[in-house]
Amino acid sequence: MFQQIVRIFLLLQTGIAVFASPANAQANDTLKLTIKQAEDRFLQNNLQLMAQHYNIDIASAQVITARLFPNPDFSINNGIAGTDEPNPTAEQSAGILQLITTAGKRNKNIKLAQIGVEQAKYQFFDLVRTLKFTLRSDFFTVYYQRQSARIYNEEIGSLDKTLTAYKQQYTKGNIAEKELLRIQAQLYSLHVEYNSLLTGIDTIESQLKLLLRVPARAIIDPQVTDDIARKEVLTSVPYQRLLDSAYINRFDLKYSKATVDYNNMNLELQKATAVPDVSVSLNFDKLGSYGHNFLSAGLSLPLPLFNRNQGNIKQARFQVDQSKLQLQNQQYQVESDVSTYYKIARRQEEVYSGFDPKFKQDFTHLIGEVYKNFEKRNISMLEFLDFYDTYKTNTLLMNNLLLNSVTSLEQLNYVTGTAFFNQ
Repeated sequence: MFQQIVRIFLLLQTGIAVFASPANAQANDTLKLTIKQAEDRFLQNNLQLMAQHYNIDIASAQVITARLFPNPDFSINNGIAGTDEPNPTAEQSAGILQLITTAGKRNKNIKLAQIGVEQAKYQFFDLVRTLKFTLRSDFFTVYYQRQSARIYNEEIGSLDKTLTAYKQQYTKGNIAEKELLRIQAQLYSLHVEYNSLLTGIDTIESQLKLLLRVPARAIIDPQVTDDIARKEVLTSVPYQRLLDSAYINRFDLKYSKATVDYNNMNLELQKATAVPDVSVSLNFDKLGSYGHNFLSAGLSLPLPLFNRNQGNIKQARFQVDQSKLQLQNQQYQVESDVSTYYKIARRQEEVYSGFDPKFKQDFTHLIGEVYKNFEKRNISMLEFLDFYDTYKTNTLLMNNLLLNSVTSLEQLNYVTGTAFFNQ
């Protein structure tokens, strides 16, 4: 019985050690995400978006402030000393003063604040558009560059085995030293290229982790379907529809339009500011010079003889003209963006359509046969290395072609403000 208890205890200890091992912890740190899951996580966790969203709340609070009326001024006086009155403390007076704004200043301030809320919203959604484009581009870049990294990993593994075998043959005097050195040089070159590729992946992945608010030690493993880079998808969306969508859905363009509205309203407000505001007062004097318990009402306003807000009005006019030019420039920029990235996407689509979909599979099968023939010494080392170098180069080109094709469509989504492709 005691031996059974000891055996069970040892099994439990072994199980705990297995689950707590670094390899298992590394596996738990790997985060597998589809592009849809990455977007959902981004919208929920991105700190930059959270911070930017507060600008909408801040602008909304300014609307509340603009709706408020000026507070009345209340004053009271009580006598404490005097020579003519036997009881100076009996003298008391009080007054209340209320400022009344004229020329619709309050309503104009409210409208100005409301336009400010619209601008804050447009800035927020434009940030979402920009960061989402960065997220998706980084997501696909990490995926396709990891595919390229696997090619290096496979080739390095194969050459490691070959180098080990060649070292054994060299010690036996069966091969020349130059053949051994040739494989070593190729292997060292692959290690340098592989390290450079991994450095680029780590840099992009770190930015992706920041966008998703993922722990720095975690590994993001993008899950991408094979049909993400489809052929001839641009034909499904006419160019004019892309351009119309950009004019309607680009939030940076909406922000420019709202800026024109803001400056026009500000010009009206500055003109209204030139109209004097009125102050209405009500006063009570217990022992006034006219008589006891004297009650009076008053009206006051500044005379606009010198300051009629001329400078601010002129400045507001310049701001209106400036924002109109900026709006025109933004419209030209939108049209240029759509035209440029549509051409790029068309070019990428034409190049991608020219490739046989079976090419990659056939070439991968071919390189496997080449390696078998090299092991059987049916082909020379130089032929083997040449085949392998060609295989690596073409596989990397294919991955870059797929990445460029996907990225060009993402750029079209970005400049049109609409997710037409890669959904």
